[in-house]
Amino acid sequence: MIADLKPYAEYKESGLPWLGQVPGHWETRPAFGAFVVNHERNHGMKEKTVLSLSYGRIVIKPVEKLHGLVPESFETYQIVNPGDIVLRTTDLQNDHTSLRVGIVRDRGIITSAYLALRVNAGVSPGFGFQFLNVWDMSKAIYGYGSGLRQNLDFSHFKRMPVALPPPAEQVAIVRFLDWANGRLERAIRAKRKVIALLNEQKQAIIHRAVTRGLDPSVRFKPSGIPWLADIPEHWEVQRAKYLYREVDERSTDGSEELLSVSHLTGVTPRSQKNITMFKAASYTGHKLCRPGDLVVNTMWAWMGALGVSKHAGIISPAYAVYRPRRPAGIIGIYMDGLLRSRPYMSNIMCRSTGLRASRLRLYPEEFFRLPIIQPPTNEQRRIVETIREETIELDTATARLEREIDLLREYRTRLVADVVTGKLDVREAATGLPDEAAPDTSAELAGDMLDDASNLDEVEAEEI
Repeated sequence: MIADLKPYAEYKESGLPWLGQVPGHWETRPAFGAFVVNHERNHGMKEKTVLSLSYGRIVIKPVEKLHGLVPESFETYQIVNPGDIVLRTTDLQNDHTSLRVGIVRDRGIITSAYLALRVNAGVSPGFGFQFLNVWDMSKAIYGYGSGLRQNLDFSHFKRMPVALPPPAEQVAIVRFLDWANGRLERAIRAKRKVIALLNEQKQAIIHRAVTRGLDPSVRFKPSGIPWLADIPEHWEVQRAKYLYREVDERSTDGSEELLSVSHLTGVTPRSQKNITMFKAASYTGHKLCRPGDLVVNTMWAWMGALGVSKHAGIISPAYAVYRPRRPAGIIGIYMDGLLRSRPYMSNIMCRSTGLRASRLRLYPEEFFRLPIIQPPTNEQRRIVETIREETIELDTATARLEREIDLLREYRTRLVADVVTGKLDVREAATGLPDEAAPDTSAELAGDMLDDASNLDEVEAEEI
């Protein structure tokens, strides 16, 4: 059905380079003719359901994530209703990747730092959202802000032309996009499930190799660790404090390569990651790490956000850096796999402390008490090589699926843009579609949010 879509018969100029030509029968209004700013504040605490904008979706913020907000602060929040459109308007200069637009589905309150809009007569909330969504996804939004960090206000774009189909056609467009997005979302979820299974298989291979070794005929002995099974007889067990020391070296000018700590990929250059969070104004004073250092995201270590770095660079001052006391006796890739294996992740969670599950921290004194099994160095090397050989096909399959997901997302972005801006006519296609609820993208969004564990605390800061 999608492949059969055709352009409209007649077009006219919209007056905007990013919008291009629009169908000749569509109306063009300035943005202030399509949207109006919502100025309703939560005076008297009329509403207590706190909402947040997270990866292009308006969600109810869980009570446990409201820590630090006093009830009086909610007086300044703005009340939003289903159909209202919310834009995050700060820091356009540094953040060119976040999804900044969401549509409200539940009545509640949201911080006044966001811009809340309501649609005028003749504009469908769903179409108004999709138009601003395309404006955001096309990156045209980044030319409208002002100030050093390019913050956005309605006055900056109130005269921007908005191309509006007739009301019935708006409904057809929203209906078609809900249907198409649902199909694409189901395809993405299916691929994510396969990736999860491949990762489980890889973790099983790593777990067996780093905790049991490669020789099934070797004699075993009790490890002395309650949460770990027997280990090869010739392996040693030492507390982390005998293997590592904490270092705190700082950058003098912040010019070193910025590194990220992921629960999936360990320590990697941030330039290789799809990071959507704010960038610091300066990295002077950030911690330094060297190749071979164990870097731990103290807040998210329980989820696997740690790893042995292959790079020299800078990391967050909130992270911990542990340097081997005897580098020749520790093969970094082996230690990386061991500490992120299931039994070690479970024990690291037990050693992490905090008032809430989402704020557990692994402090140095607890890390240093961690018992670490240590094969001879030459055996560590063989284990690492065997793991690489046995998981290379799994890695290849995972990379292929991730690329397919990226292509589906790119296709969805292009499809939404072409339909909303009138490059494709969906009126006939929309008439024969079944009734389907709007897709729930929370599963995919959760996967995106977890893609880089080093930024989860920044995600929450962005949402509030």
